[in-house]
Order: sequence, then structure tokens, then C-alpha cells
Amino acid sequence: MSESRIAIIGLGYVGLPLAVEFGKQRPVVGFDINLGRIAALQAGVDSTLEVDAEELAQAKHLTYSADPKDMADCTIFIVTVPTPIDAHKRPNLTPLIRASETVGSVLKKGDIVIYESTVYPGATEEDCVPVLERVSGLKFNVDFFAGYSPERINPGDKLHRLPDILKVTSGSTPEVAQKVNALYAQVVKAGTYMAESIRVAEAAKVIENTQRDLNIALVNELAIIFNKMGIDTEAVLKAAGTKWNFLPFRPGLVGGHCIGVDPYYLTHKAEAEGYHPQVILAGRRINDGMGAYAAGQMVKAMLRKKIQVNGARVLVMGLTFKENCPDLRNTRVVDMIHELETFGVDVAVHDPWVDAAEAQHEYGITPVEVLEPGQYDGVILAVAHQAFREMGAPGIRELANQNSVFFDLKNVFDITSSDLRL
Repeated sequence: MSESRIAIIGLGYVGLPLAVEFGKQRPVVGFDINLGRIAALQAGVDSTLEVDAEELAQAKHLTYSADPKDMADCTIFIVTVPTPIDAHKRPNLTPLIRASETVGSVLKKGDIVIYESTVYPGATEEDCVPVLERVSGLKFNVDFFAGYSPERINPGDKLHRLPDILKVTSGSTPEVAQKVNALYAQVVKAGTYMAESIRVAEAAKVIENTQRDLNIALVNELAIIFNKMGIDTEAVLKAAGTKWNFLPFRPGLVGGHCIGVDPYYLTHKAEAEGYHPQVILAGRRINDGMGAYAAGQMVKAMLRKKIQVNGARVLVMGLTFKENCPDLRNTRVVDMIHELETFGVDVAVHDPWVDAAEAQHEYGITPVEVLEPGQYDGVILAVAHQAFREMGAPGIRELANQNSVFFDLKNVFDITSSDLRL
């Protein structure tokens, strides 16, 4: 196992850190279909900012390629491609299937294919393995084997990184499960946990984010209720938080490639099994509606101050799905922006972490780079980037005119009675 050559398929937030860690110890081929991504990594640049140039240089055994033939002599394949949802919130397995076809084209007897992409229970063996068999002509658990080890990468988190996060592992046979577990143990200092089966590991991953999604949905619903009662939600949560076992969740927008997506994989599989989930989908409806709700609260606050909404200028600070990272995937800030625009609001967006070309391509939004004081009728702090925190509430308020609304959506600052928060 120690001499096995590894291929990592997909060099995004999940695949690249994994390729780097293994590449410090053994030969690794980092494969991606994005030629621009390959060129940048070969030049020592990671646009996701998950791995810096020094770490890339430390991975002396790591090479990059967009040619499947370069993986031909690998014996372990780890698939780390995205698993998004489509416009109808159904799982989109296209990247996973295509990656499986690519691996199948170079698969050999004795090889192991490990999946890290978040899926519903059964996807590895029911959706991916048949593709591997069809393309390779090999037989599962006779000629080749599979494993599943769900990714737990938290984009932008410099404290909880791959070596520091306990890794769940699994394999298609008891012997392969041991091999997969031993493989990850070489790079994960925090340790490993070997699940009973691939399906158990898949299910464990998908409920991690479903649980978090539901907890946030609860406090989002509480925020809506308390707002109608005229009660400060944050004050309530602080008071309740004095109990030792009260969970410290806060209301807000729920986006990104995990929490806002993974529950739909579980509910899709549940419905295929004949069960219609109620609690999970209710939580999803609440969280998916928070962007429009926040925009409505902003409009109401502006009307209370007798600000002409149609034609008003509002600055939205932050576009990424979370703080201190450039990831725009499934950001729900756009829901709030689009809702404000339906009221005729002129929305400007500022985010120092965002690539302007990507924002324009993905959402048709061109962020402003320079902010001039006193130019806005309202300011919404939508993402708690450190740069915004350092500005302080007074610095942010200076961007707006005297009769304006400051909406601290992320509850970063102590606000005045004239300000707004969820």
C-alpha cells in the first residue's frame, strides 16, 4: 500500500488538499478537466486559497494532468468531484458519472476506487460501480474494489484542515476497508473511523450537514416569530445559551456546496424508497426562503425611515457563501439581491474575496471595488469577512447617508435601536 501510486480526480477545495498531503509522501497524479486550473497549479497558484504556494512546493511527488493516460499506472483512484443539485433541487450526478467513466478507462485488475463526493446512501455501489464495470470490462469485488471516505473540508477554515479532521472510511470488502483505512491514516493525524459499510459511511456524511441545516432552520424560524413579536432574537439566544446544553446556532442565509445541498440528496433517496420526508424538507423551505425574507425586512425598515425604496441605492457587503473564502457556490446572498431588485432597489455588491469575472459569469453580478462614503440609502453586511469586521460598525455606517438603514445580517456588531438584524 505504501508504494501505491495514487490519482486524485478533481482538484477543488476537497481534492487539492488531499493530493498535497499524499504528494508529500508518495507519487500522486492530480487530475482535473479544467486546463486553466492545471496550469495555475503547475505555476504554484491555488485560486481557492486552500493551499498556499509553500505547501504546494512541499508536495514534491505531486504532478498535475488533464490527460487520463497519465493515471494509467495508478492503482488507487480517489474521486473528489462536486455533487450539486439541479434547478429542481434534484441530485446532479453528472460530474460523478463522468469521473467514473474517466477512471474506468484506465482501471486495472486489483485497483481500488475511493469516492469522497457527498452522495445519498447507495450511490457508490448503485450508480458509480456499474459505470466502472461498463467502461473497464472488469467485475466489481473480483477484479477491482471500491471505498468511500466522505470529505469534511471546511472552506476558508485554517484551523480544521485535512490532517486535523477525523476521517470516516469504508470499503467494499473487509480487507479493502482495512486498506482504505490504513491509506488515510498515513495523512490524517486526527485519526480514522472505519464504518461498517460504504452505505453507512455515505449516510453518515449526508446527515452531518442535514442536522446542521435543520438546527439553523429552527433558529431562522424563531427569528421570524420573534420579529413579529418585537423581541430581539439575539437577546433571546444569549439568554437561552446560559443553559449548558443549548446549541449556539444563529439565524442567517444557508448556502454553499454542503449544507444547502446535501439534504436534497437524502430526501431524493428517501422518496425513491417510498417515504416523503417532512422535517428535512420543511427546514430546507425555511432556509431557502431567508434571502427573500431578509430583503423584505430591509424594505420595511427603509419605509419606516421614509426612504423612497424604488430607486434607492443599497450596498450589499459580501457575496461568497461564507466568510473569508472566495467560494461562490450556491451563495444565497443572490436571493436577497434579486428580491431587493424586484422593489426597484439599485443594488451594489462589494466583496474583496470574489473574482469579478466569476461573479459575472455565475450570477450576472459585477462587484464594485471602490466604496465612497455617504453614497447609499442602506448597507447590508451579508458576509462576515474579517476585512469588514475590521472596518467596525462606524466605518460601515459612514458608507451610507445620514438617513439610512444598516442591516447587520451576520450579527457581527452591537447595533443601535435604529439598526436592523435578523
